[in-house]
Parts: sequence; structure tokens; C-alpha cells
Amino acid sequence: MTSLDLDQAAETFAAATDLTVGVEEEFSILDPATLELAPRFEELKELSLRDEVLRESITGELISSEIEIISGVGDDLAHALERQRESRRRLFALAAAHGAALGATGTHPWADYREQPIIDTEHYRRVEDGLRYVAWRNNTFSLHVHLGVRDLDRAIGVCDRLRPVLPLLLAISANSPFLDGRDSGLHSARSQAFTKSFPRCGIPDAFGSWAAYRQYIEFLKRTNSIVEFTQVWWSVRPHFSFGTVEVRICDVQATAQESDALAGLMVACVAQAMRDVDEGAPFTDPPPRLIEENMWRAIRFGLDGRLIDLDAAEEYPARAAIERLGAWTAPVREELGIDLSFPERNGAQRQRRMIDAGASREEIFAASVHETRASYSEEVTV
Repeated sequence: MTSLDLDQAAETFAAATDLTVGVEEEFSILDPATLELAPRFEELKELSLRDEVLRESITGELISSEIEIISGVGDDLAHALERQRESRRRLFALAAAHGAALGATGTHPWADYREQPIIDTEHYRRVEDGLRYVAWRNNTFSLHVHLGVRDLDRAIGVCDRLRPVLPLLLAISANSPFLDGRDSGLHSARSQAFTKSFPRCGIPDAFGSWAAYRQYIEFLKRTNSIVEFTQVWWSVRPHFSFGTVEVRICDVQATAQESDALAGLMVACVAQAMRDVDEGAPFTDPPPRLIEENMWRAIRFGLDGRLIDLDAAEEYPARAAIERLGAWTAPVREELGIDLSFPERNGAQRQRRMIDAGASREEIFAASVHETRASYSEEVTV
């Protein structure tokens, strides 16, 4: 359901199961010799229909040189990641067997967005028609996580509490320093190209209740601003089709280990926010202008920079975001069996160290594609 039947949305959330998990990863499709974007989604999708696992787990995104793996509904994080790992292994093998490579950076370092065809679906034809340049410009690749949350009032409360958490997750995930053939000077150029460009995107307002959020969606519908709820691209949102809270802030990850760890952290953050809503834990709702300060710092400096403790009005090293989120989510992580294990440097930091050492963009991207292939294609079913 991508319609605007809000009564049906409320019914979907009323019947939802807490703590089910879904994972979505977007990969670039590449020519293995040149590492240019290759518009081969339709071909790979057709080939995937022969595979009993891939036919259910492969879908398209905006451009034909992008392919997405979806886990489907997992009973918990371990189940969702088990499904995702098997799909990754099969997709990387399928792509290699048919002369394609897959990349996992938030942007392609030098691709010309003007040359990328939009896939031919009703939804993306609508996106292109409505957004034009903004849609064409969006050649970006992300990692999304869904967590089942029963009841829409709870889901809205969870989204509200996650607002100040989103920039921390972005800093941890940053993996896109290049855009349009040059070093952007940013750690997450993807966020600048997509999150800061699309309408109804980025850090949402705090709504406080389903009634207030519903009023907002009804306003958008009544004023012909949207025709389906997925045109609300907030970085955290209730997903009306699935009865989930969807976190959409993160760059795709270069390695399977990082992707699994980041998915686990996102699940833990949503689950802890849900616990805090249920228990009425104290919460200071920061003004959007303060959260935006951390959002910019995450985009610009990633884990190399400093973030702001919004309650104390003090800076701290961005790397400490992992420890801070780990401490906050410790109660639910212990119950759900979620361990946090991140490398010393994230994707953007590794690329920036190569930039500082004088490597070319081609060398840096080739190294990233190599570590992605080695990490994802060698996975085995757990």
C-alpha cells in the first residue's frame, strides 16, 4: 500500500508486530573494467527471476544503474541479516557471472547524472515528472532499516525521539566524499545531494501524535502536494505499508561487516526509542535549528569532526557518537543480542586517508569496489 488511505494505515499499525526487522541496501551497478555506472538493472532483475531467493529480494530504485536488496520481514535482526546475507551472496555471484560489478559508496565518484536513465515504473515516472532536476540529480545509494512498531501513536513518538539521533547515525555511516568527479570536501556528499535537495526530506518536525501527523498528510493530499505517502521522504518516517518505523539517514556501507553493524545500531536505536516512549522516559525535544547544526557537521566532517551535545551545549569528538548511542541502547541491545563492532575508520575516513596520501579518485574507488566485492561476495549462509 503506497496509497493515502490513512484509515488503512492505522489498521496496519494496529496489527503490526513489535521488533520485526527489514533491511534495504542500494548498490551501484558498474562496468567491471572502467567502474563507470552501467544501466543494467532491468537485465539483472530479469536474470534474478531464475533464482528462488533473488526473485523475492531484488528491486529497483530511481536509476537503471542501481539495484536494491531487501531482506523482507525478519522475525528479528538475526533473521533479517541471515536473509540479507544470502541475497547479497547470490546477487554478487549473479552480477559477476554476467560481467557486472557492484559498488557500495553513497555516491559514484565521477558519474554524470545527466546520462543515467530513470527506470520505467509508475512510481519513478511520477517522481521524475514531479521533481525533474532534483530527481535526475539523485544518483545516491543508501542503507535503510525498518522496525515493526505496533500502534501509530507509538510510531510517531518513536520518530520524534529519533530526530536528534539521526545526525549521529549519519556521521557513523558517512561513505561518500566524492561527487561530480571531484573531492566534495564532505564526508557524506550523498546527504547534500539527496537529503538537502528533495522536498519533505531530512530531519522531520516533531509531531507528537498520529492525529497531528495525519493532519499533515491530509494537508499534503488536499493541496495536491503528494499522491502517495512515499513522497514524504523524511529521514525517519512511519511506513504505512509495513507498520514499521523506517530509518533512512545512512550512506550504504562498503563492507558487509559495517553494514550489519550499522543495521544493528539502527535497530537498537528504534527499539530503545520505543522502550522510552512506553516507559515515559524524560525527553528534551530539541528545536530543529539545533539538530541541523549536528546534521551539517555530520555531512561535512563525519567521524573526523566534532558533534554537539545539545543538552549540555558542548562539543565532543564525533567518534564518541558510537559510544553514546551504544550506552543509550544498552538495555535493548542486551535483550535483543545486538553487539556493536565498527572498524577504526568508516568508509569516508578510509577514502580521505587515501586522498591525503595522493591517490586518485579512480584508485580510491577501485579500492572501495575491491573491498566491497571481497566482503559481500564471499559471504555464506548463516
